[in-house]
Amino acid sequence: MQKLSLIFSMILLFGIVSAQQSPHGDKLAFSCTDCHTTEGWKFSQATAKFSHDLTTFKLEGQHFYTDCAACHKTLVFSEAKTNCVDCHTDMHNNTVGPNCAECHTPKSWIVNNITEIHQNSRFPLLGAHNTADCSACHISVSKLEFQPLGIECYDCHRADYQAVTNPNHVQSGFSTNCFECHRIDAFEWSASGINHDFFPLTKGHAIENCADCHTSGISVQISANCYDCHQKDYNSAINPSHQNSGFSTSCTECHTTDPSWKPAEFRQHDALYFPVYSGSHRGEWNSCAECHTQPESYNLFSCIDCHEHNKSDMDKEHRGENGYSYNSNACFACHPNGNEEGAFNHNSTAFPLKGAHAQTGCIECHSNGYAGTSMLCSSCHTNKYNEAVNPNHVNAGISNECEVCHTEENWVPSNFNHTTTTGFELTNGHSGKQCSECHKGTTTEPVLIVSSCHQRRIKEAENHVTQNFPKECLQCHTTVSWDGADFDHNKTAFPLTGSHVATECSACHTNGYEGTSTLCSACHIEKYNTAQNPNHTAAGISNECETCHQTTAWVPSNFNHTTTTGFELTNGHQENSVRMSQGNYNRSQFRLYQLSPGKLQRS
Repeated sequence: MQKLSLIFSMILLFGIVSAQQSPHGDKLAFSCTDCHTTEGWKFSQATAKFSHDLTTFKLEGQHFYTDCAACHKTLVFSEAKTNCVDCHTDMHNNTVGPNCAECHTPKSWIVNNITEIHQNSRFPLLGAHNTADCSACHISVSKLEFQPLGIECYDCHRADYQAVTNPNHVQSGFSTNCFECHRIDAFEWSASGINHDFFPLTKGHAIENCADCHTSGISVQISANCYDCHQKDYNSAINPSHQNSGFSTSCTECHTTDPSWKPAEFRQHDALYFPVYSGSHRGEWNSCAECHTQPESYNLFSCIDCHEHNKSDMDKEHRGENGYSYNSNACFACHPNGNEEGAFNHNSTAFPLKGAHAQTGCIECHSNGYAGTSMLCSSCHTNKYNEAVNPNHVNAGISNECEVCHTEENWVPSNFNHTTTTGFELTNGHSGKQCSECHKGTTTEPVLIVSSCHQRRIKEAENHVTQNFPKECLQCHTTVSWDGADFDHNKTAFPLTGSHVATECSACHTNGYEGTSTLCSACHIEKYNTAQNPNHTAAGISNECETCHQTTAWVPSNFNHTTTTGFELTNGHQENSVRMSQGNYNRSQFRLYQLSPGKLQRS
């Protein structure tokens, strides 16, 4: 019994030791009995409970028949990798990426859907590319290498671009973006494969000969504008005459690309002119010629050719209507929508009829039709402007913007306000003047400098010229009269104080009244140079007279040594100060001292 217990203990101990020294590593989560039996350690698929489907890598295809040791070479299962390249050599030398599953399956290395795979790439195989041999583009396909290629046409077809002569792409400077002319799904380079989607060749443009449009050579670009090709058709059209009627050269407004120019249909008629496709006129006509009776010009049309025009009835219906005239055939001017309810109301436009305009006949302003009539006063009233004499508008250069001075009520009186409009009030001597007296030739650039108007008076006053008086007349004169001039010097930058008040003007203004200096030294430099008590020049005193003197008198001086120099004259210095103030200032009386190492030196 003790022997049996010993054997059991040894087996248990051996099991513990074996578990600690497992050849599968310490991360294995499965039980030993899932793969092994007590009969032996050898793994048997037939007896094993373990299923690889319980891992992150299911055994499919050829992997199911592969020996475990082929992948688990160390028997440490946690070291096994799940990427293809971890076990399989990259035969493509990293030219198609590491994900083998994009092309291959676990069943076989053979790829049966190469075209389908290529369609999911950055260059789907279309047209001739779908039937091309792989080696035509991938030159290393024999080595199983598929180097990444450029996806632009020119990357592969550079030689084709440079070799073509009809037309010569290089000389013509054609774009190297081949798809601009050629289709990527085409099977040939010929004209039948040209991508003309930028200008669809359909209906009337479905031509077979490129030279029909490219008359100067196929390599010469042409305009996509209809008129540039069909100008001859536009000019030769007589029913209606496109030129005489001023038709738009945008052919698509009336025509389509159908093989024939007819039938033309101007659907913009309602939006731009008169509603003939809608409203009262819808379905009431069959051809344009019913209203436009003169095919040589569609600018001419008549309403009364279709509508009853009885004078007594018309007079009755239009009683009290401004500008009505039975003889006028301009029904459209007042009935732009073709019905009575939508009669034209001029006050709803940008030019309401006010004042004298309310009684003006329509034809007086709309002499050339009702479309595009100018709203400028001068467009109708140029004659009145030219004939005006009080003032003469032409000679005075008055603006032809009539509304600046006049109203719609009447030409007279004018409501021009010189003060508020120009900022120059016409008072006293300026009142009652003709515009031309001040405005020499034009009112758009008025002369605001007084001297420009009063040059004669300046010349008559001899002292003004000889003494170079300032030309700012208003400094001395007023608009009331030239006499009694009064110049206030205190309003200038140099007010007159002290002795300056009684000084004659010419004493300072020796060279005229403009540009006179305000510096004391400009007038008193001689007094500065001759001063002896103290000698200003020898002492190096500043020539800024106002530092020591006032305008009342030269003496006494108000020089303050303390505030001016920062050196207070006290005690022993004060005596010198007194002598200086009494006129005993002499530079030789003062000895200047300077400190030097070890002693005081006198200089």
